[in-house]
Order: sequence, then C-alpha cells, then structure tokens
Amino acid sequence: MRSSFRLGRIGGVEVGVNLSVLVIVVILVAGLSFGQFPLAFPGYSVGAYVLAGLATAVLFLASLLAHELAHALVARRNGIEVPRITLWLLGGVAELRSEPRTPGADLRIALVGPLTSLACAVVSGALALLSGAAPLVAGMFAYLAAVNLLLAVFNLIPAAPLDGGRVLRAALWSRWGDRVRAAVTAARAGRVFGYVLIALGFLQVVTGLGFQGLWLVLIGLFLVNAASAEEQQAQLGAALHGVRVGDVMSGRPVAASPDESVAELIDRLVMSRRLSTYPLVGPDGSFLGLVTLNRLRQVPPEERVRTRLADIACPPGEVPRAVPDEPLTGLLPRMSGCADGRAVVLDPAGRLIGLLTPSDISRVIQTAGLHGSDPYPHPRGADLAVPPPREHEERQRHRSGI
Repeated sequence: MRSSFRLGRIGGVEVGVNLSVLVIVVILVAGLSFGQFPLAFPGYSVGAYVLAGLATAVLFLASLLAHELAHALVARRNGIEVPRITLWLLGGVAELRSEPRTPGADLRIALVGPLTSLACAVVSGALALLSGAAPLVAGMFAYLAAVNLLLAVFNLIPAAPLDGGRVLRAALWSRWGDRVRAAVTAARAGRVFGYVLIALGFLQVVTGLGFQGLWLVLIGLFLVNAASAEEQQAQLGAALHGVRVGDVMSGRPVAASPDESVAELIDRLVMSRRLSTYPLVGPDGSFLGLVTLNRLRQVPPEERVRTRLADIACPPGEVPRAVPDEPLTGLLPRMSGCADGRAVVLDPAGRLIGLLTPSDISRVIQTAGLHGSDPYPHPRGADLAVPPPREHEERQRHRSGI
C-alpha cells in the first residue's frame, strides 16, 4: 500500500497516508455528525455535531496509527527494519522488510497491536467517564472505546493477515518447528475467514438487513487476496531459502556514462544488445544511477540527442542495493520504486559488480525445484538465516559425497 502523502517520522519510521483514508473519514463524520450523535445527544447545534464527528475521526486515525506504530517499534527491537507505516481505507499497514527469526519474536510483534488497541479502548473509556458533565464529549470517547475494543478483538481472530493469524503462525511454528508450514496454515485460515465474511455480507444485502453487508464483502475480499499473497510469499521464501544474491545476479553488467546522451546509448547498445537495464558508473566504477528501457522510451525522439542519461536515470539513492552474500529473500521486498524491479550489487567500496533483474528472479524461481537433491532445504526455524559461506560449502560437499 503506497502513501499518497507523508505525515513525518515517528521513532525513525516514516508515516504516510493513502488518499483512501478520506473515504473512511467522510463516512465516520457523516454517520456520527448527522446520525448517531444527534439521536443519542439531542439539543446541540449542527456545528457542534460536525466538530465532534471530525474530532472522533481524527482520534480514530490516531488510534490506528498507535496500533501500527506498536507493531513497528517492537519489530525494530527484534532486528526487523520497518521503513514506513501507511494508513488507508481498511486500517493501517506497517511495512516489514524481513520476517521474525523466532516464534517468540513473531508472537511479540503480533500481540502488541491488539494490546495497544485495547489500551486505547481503556483510556477512551476512562475519558468518557471523566467527561460525564459534557454528554457529547463523553459520547465521542465512548464511541472510540467501543471501536478500539472491536478492533482489538477482530484483529485477534486466528486468520492471516490479521494479528491473530500471526499469533496462530507463531504458535504453530513453535509446535511444529516449521515456519513455512505454519505460515501456509495461517494464510489458508485467513482465506477461509475472508470467504465467510463475503458470504455473510452478501446474505445481509440480499435479505434486506442493510447495505452494511457491503463492508463485510470488501473486508472479506481484502482478506482473501492478502492471505493468498502471504501463502505465495511463504512458499516462495521456502523455495529460495539459502539462495544468495551472488548466486543469482548477472555479473559484469554493461555500464554507461552519466554524460552519454540517450541517442548515443540507443545507437551503441540498445539496438545491438538484448539488454533492458543500463547502470551508470563513474570513472572509478562507482554507481551513479540506473536507466531502463522504460525510461528511454519516455524521452521524445527529438530530445534524445540533447538529453543526458543522468537526466533520466533513477537516482542511486533510490535504487535497491545488495551485497553478494545477502540472502535473496531479504532483497526481494526492496525491489520496487523507480528502478522498475531492478537492484544493483556493490562491493564494499561501492563499485558496481552485478545486477539483479526480474528475469534473474524469474529464472531462479522456475529452476528452484529442478535440483537433483535440494541444496536449499526448507527452513525449520528462522527462514531468513543463512549459514556462513564456509559452513554452507561444507554442507554442499557433504550432500555431494565429496
């Protein structure tokens, strides 16, 4: 889920908001200001109801942010990078760059979100009691207490990608000793729960109980899609376990100069070589940017002679970087943005030594199951842990009978 605009950073984590949040804000403000609040607390002006509705919507978003921020901070304490949090139509998403390495870490990261929502419910309930002299204000906090309690309970349902699904995954991982099997089971539970919500939503609509069933359908569709994606990700991580970036990358990439024009690159390489990615390097071999065929096509023909490659390149700071010994599963979540799914492999001095393209990834996925004896056994513990090179080579020699 991409952010439409940034709110800033909290605890080192970038916080953004997707425009779809406006939908839930409008629904909350309209429903509370012109429906629930006037019925429950008559006698106030329209402006007071609207102000109360707006305040409630903002505080609700703040509670969602607190929920996701708790996930992010605990994840970071357990060694997982969390670059950003995004609030959107159906809640919030904390983007984790890797997976927990132990069942205990998985459990802590999962539980802290619902516990934070429960804490928000308790605080809101206390404020509602303290605001008894102002019924409308008390109603605001009572509503927030109920919503946060519902959010905590709903998220504890044992179905991925809900937090309860993560708890289920951690429990099964601890019991079975197999993270992949646990993740697939939790994801399938999430898909079943999603289908149940879709069925209940349609039943509610067709029986005339209200169009609120459409929300159940929407949430169910989201859960089905997200759970299916999690299952595929778990299976992909198992297939690629033990594969390092250096095993997959294209070495000795054909590079270009930042001062070369688009027309010169097309004449020199594009029309004669079957390449789609052109890294830009300086005289000392340092990486200075990345140009792809998509970026070349965006330059009008009449401007190609005077347009330098540096003018259209994806800046070096926005291109995913890796080192040869890095696990491929750790790099894949970062391969997005302006690099069009590419990544560069650099040596300790920052010099370009390889490229990783979608074609490279596709090939390793397609050949993952073709080994006579699987050199990358499925993980039974931390699926992102990679043995040191020497140990890995000894295991390889042992399996080969050397």
